Amino acid sequence: MTDAAQVVGALRELARERPGEIELLDGFTDAEMDAWPVDVPDGLRTVLRAIGGVETQEESFAFGPRGRQVFEDGCWTLGELDYGEGSLIVGAGAGDWGPLVSVYPYRDDARDVTVEAPEFVGWLAGLAARLTAGEDASATGPKVFVTAVPSVGAAEGPDAELAALVGRGDPLTDVADLRDLPGYPCGVDWEPYFSTAHGTADTSGSEIQFGLAGVGAGGRALLLRSLVSGDFLARPVRRHALPEDAPHRAVAELRELAALHPGFVVLAAGRADSDLDTWPVTVPEDVRVVLREIGGVTVTGLPPLDLLPWPPERAVDPRLHRMLGGDGTYWPLAHVRYGRGHALAQARIDPETGQWGYVVSVPSDTAELREYPEVKLVAESLPALLLAYAGRARKAAGAGSAAGGAPSVPGGGDWLFPNTGEPWPRPAPVAEWAGSADPLRAATAAGLPDGTHVADLREAPVPSDLCFHRAREWPYGARLDRLHFPAAGRLAAAVPVRD
Repeated sequence: MTDAAQVVGALRELARERPGEIELLDGFTDAEMDAWPVDVPDGLRTVLRAIGGVETQEESFAFGPRGRQVFEDGCWTLGELDYGEGSLIVGAGAGDWGPLVSVYPYRDDARDVTVEAPEFVGWLAGLAARLTAGEDASATGPKVFVTAVPSVGAAEGPDAELAALVGRGDPLTDVADLRDLPGYPCGVDWEPYFSTAHGTADTSGSEIQFGLAGVGAGGRALLLRSLVSGDFLARPVRRHALPEDAPHRAVAELRELAALHPGFVVLAAGRADSDLDTWPVTVPEDVRVVLREIGGVTVTGLPPLDLLPWPPERAVDPRLHRMLGGDGTYWPLAHVRYGRGHALAQARIDPETGQWGYVVSVPSDTAELREYPEVKLVAESLPALLLAYAGRARKAAGAGSAAGGAPSVPGGGDWLFPNTGEPWPRPAPVAEWAGSADPLRAATAAGLPDGTHVADLREAPVPSDLCFHRAREWPYGARLDRLHFPAAGRLAAAVPVRD
């Protein structure tokens, strides 16, 4: 355990010896520290009563809030590093403050993340030692590393403590386990989920959000979240695994909500197998589990889902129908309105196997779709879509009860409408898939003409926005001929009109 009084004495001596180089900021009173929203243990108070920060000619570290600065999400930003390129954050919650992590989110060559020390007073002693030796205030580079892993994998993994810290996990968030690190400073092997390598009109709006969970000396988990905005996704994500009983669970959850909140959640009657057998598409068993019980779902605030064959007056426009692949390639589920726009939500069907796959939403204005081809990935299956409806309805019902009003899902249309702010998988020229080791990609590339752009939706988060027209290689002014969804929507392709 580092002696706090010795650290204070060492820093005061340095400030006396080098008054033009090292300045100590005023400390805090116990009353001030008692008002902070984080615990301040005795050893740390010994430091903070005497010293509120350290400033050198290269670096400036503030140990507590001043002015409008506040503790956020259990962390405190001690200061900037390398003239604003990076930041030093410390976990501040319960117990000793720690760990201390330096982050450089804006470097194009490497997104440097390093765990500098397990706890604050020990880090401060190291800072004093470096200043005494005349070294730069920033720590030396790491010689040992740990690897960050998808937080969804941690949430679904065997480590119960880590799973509790990350909660459900997020497909765009990785987590580094900080327990039992091999040494300090310890680098974190990690890359964000976005890339600026393939520019778009809105490029470079993405950022990285850092968080610490289980803070205290040797704080347990470092969360690295990619906030993707204006850039394409750079690597595959780990999605939440759908429960094996998803069809049965979706039916049960919707029935429960309809019973608890009649009028807010309304279900239409399902159909018997004898009726399903007459439909113009194959209806596999996982879909039949749903359709035997539910023929439609209406949730206030969300676009109504009509799972049964649509009557002639609701038929899809013939031009759009052809662009979507024609009969047997999809099953319409909902008309979606958002602002002045219109879209068609649909379950994609593999015409060869009859399998129902991903649920996507496509603009239903054919002129708009021809000029700006785009697709929203909404769900991995029809049962997954119904589970998402149930989850949003349950959340809205709870909020409505708390507010004493009628429940309604806010902003429901944007969730199902293309290009409304979700991450962008990168559309690639089909030539990039030629000779791919992935048999599905290779087969797709072999069957599509030059100029086609493709994307692998198996690697994308749900939801995500696939905007073919934003790809750098998509020809300016090119018009869409048709969309193609191999393997029931697991891949997507845009085929332009051939001049």
